[in-house]
Amino acid sequence: MDHAELMRRRLSTVGLGAPLEAEGPAGVVAWFGAVQSQDYHSAKWGVGQRLAGTVTDAGLDQAFADGELLRTHVLRPTWHFVTPADIRWLLGLTAPRVHQLNAYYNRQSELDEPLLRRAADLIAAALSGGNHLTRTEVAAELERHGIVAERFRLGYILIYAELEQVICSGPLHGRQHTYALLDERAPAADPLDRDEALARLATRFFTSHGPATVKDLSWWSSLTLTDLKAGIAAAGDALESIDVDGVTYWCAAGAFDAVPSHVDETAVHLLQPYDEYLVGYSESKPLLDLSGVVAGTRLDSAANGVLLLGTQVAGRWKRTLRSGEVALDVGLYEPFHDAVTPGLQAAADAHGAFVERSATVAVSLL
Repeated sequence: MDHAELMRRRLSTVGLGAPLEAEGPAGVVAWFGAVQSQDYHSAKWGVGQRLAGTVTDAGLDQAFADGELLRTHVLRPTWHFVTPADIRWLLGLTAPRVHQLNAYYNRQSELDEPLLRRAADLIAAALSGGNHLTRTEVAAELERHGIVAERFRLGYILIYAELEQVICSGPLHGRQHTYALLDERAPAADPLDRDEALARLATRFFTSHGPATVKDLSWWSSLTLTDLKAGIAAAGDALESIDVDGVTYWCAAGAFDAVPSHVDETAVHLLQPYDEYLVGYSESKPLLDLSGVVAGTRLDSAANGVLLLGTQVAGRWKRTLRSGEVALDVGLYEPFHDAVTPGLQAAADAHGAFVERSATVAVSLL
């Protein structure tokens, strides 16, 4: 098996080679375990495009409002979509590590444990009974009790309360996000034994992101290699590995023996900047650019989305929403051949259907 074959299999695993057989938006999020979502609106497209046009942007808003998927800080110090069924064990496993990563910033903001705990208790009291407060309203409540809650300081107070399983996302209030009590948005669950949680995390990641490496999982989860190797061992026969050019890649058991889904090398995929196909990897991220066309440009953390041709990065894109129309500006690293052009319009039309607008495309070279 070569690198190109690894990527063909990965494209299918992450639900881009073919739609995932998932029950709605929550099914997609559950498949991955967690979906990075600091940009809420872009992240919705990352979920929707894996459902073959069966859900719209407005439908994702409704699923979010109904609590079918939640948004919180977990795995890493950033927001992720998670399901109510997964949020507690994921927080139980990874929150201690995220607390460690945030410790420096808490000290810089003069936030010690007693103050953070008191702030979390005050927020919980304010949200009790189904109240859903915006960030501004939470800040006002804290300041009413003598706790300065501005900008980054407020942000780290809220992250602490999320990691401590006190709060999570509530429904949108207009265009503003709200917070809700986790106990009122997700069912109570007995905590998992740590080894069981590590095994579940490893199995979920390599099933949904494989072929991938342990270092990929370490970055994605923020956990140590020692912990994750223990998780793979605990997963037992649920996982299998293969070595390619001296690197070990893991997948769900049987995945390497299965005939991979056909990958249309002329198919275009318009990915949001933090799509799981991009951010789910560290060690094996260079496999997104086997030809070197990107020439060292970062493949994520960009203002614009990423355009794939087949399995490979081929350009950037951004959108402008207008009344009845979504205008897509596409920048390509190399010109498309004529056979690829229909794939670009098809990808644009799929995004247009998601936002319920007709799609137009303007192409330039980067």
